Amino acid sequence: MEIGRVVGTVVSTIKSSGLNSYKLLIVTPLAVGEEPAAAQTAKDYVAIDLVGAGEGEVVLVTTGSAARVLDATDVPTDAAIIAVIDTIQIGSRNAYSKA
Repeated sequence: MEIGRVVGTVVSTIKSSGLNSYKLLIVTPLAVGEEPAAAQTAKDYVAIDLVGAGEGEVVLVTTGSAARVLDATDVPTDAAIIAVIDTIQIGSRNAYSKA
């Protein structure tokens, strides 16, 4: 799993039927230091949204075979947003807070 920020959306009128009920979002991977920032070697990618995330939100993404949708094995995906992150705490330090 990795942490990322939603930076945009993808609209596609023609796509695999397994993707019809999913929103497609563009995600930038984040490195968590003093605060989440784009990873130095980050490459944006498209992920299906399983939780209703929106642009600008920090999210948890799973990739590879773990990204397969449990109730629909015919969904061709390599990345899925599985959570919207509210806070990130490293030790006693708050690295990120949504509010």
